[in-house]
Amino acid sequence: MSEFKNEQIFVVTGASSGIGQAVAWKLIKEGASVIGVDRNMDGLQASKQQAECPDRFFCEQKNLAEDVASLPDFISALKDKYGKLQGVACCAGITEMRPLRALDIDQMKRLFDINYYAPIFLAKGFVDKRVNNGSGSSFVSIASIASKSPAKAVITYSGSKAALAISMVAIAKEYASKGIRFNTVSPSDIDTPMTQKIPEIMDKVRDFYPMGFGKPEDVANVVSFLLSDRAKWITGQNYVIDCASR
Repeated sequence: MSEFKNEQIFVVTGASSGIGQAVAWKLIKEGASVIGVDRNMDGLQASKQQAECPDRFFCEQKNLAEDVASLPDFISALKDKYGKLQGVACCAGITEMRPLRALDIDQMKRLFDINYYAPIFLAKGFVDKRVNNGSGSSFVSIASIASKSPAKAVITYSGSKAALAISMVAIAKEYASKGIRFNTVSPSDIDTPMTQKIPEIMDKVRDFYPMGFGKPEDVANVVSFLLSDRAKWITGQNYVIDCASR
């Protein structure tokens, strides 16, 4: 039995690869329709073709960090084009190792724009009653275990994810009375294209994972649950996805 209905539309950012791609595929498999958002249109098109039902995967090219303040208007435009939204999964993110002595303000702003400000302004657009389906609508952000237990030299990344997680709690409290839920998922090291770019970290922490590194679908399973009616009494939570023995 499908978890969602075809007319239930979800926006998934970062849907061209990694966790975002897995979330989009999971929602479609469970019966929903997905608007995949990413700056990489070729990757989005490839994700669409590999989805279980490509007809329910819609591609929208967008650099979320290009004009963060306009993201509420972007969400509103998606509603006008596709219909009211049931939920949003913010999966787009970037990481970078940079020790304190090498910190650069422009680099820090770049990470915060995509990891923190973009989800916040997408949420701002989503809560407009003209955009969402009302009570039962749900918003899930991908944070990171780094927000709780950071490795060295990931100062900006861990800071942006910690800020995201706690801000989602504040937003959840603000909109709980309207039945709109906000939750965060904080995975540990997941085998994605993003983490594959930092093998110096992945090699060092490999022994911490007795069950191996997590897969994008492991995160997608939790995100799908939080977006569904099965989680109708869950808001303002930050779910850690981890098997580490540290």
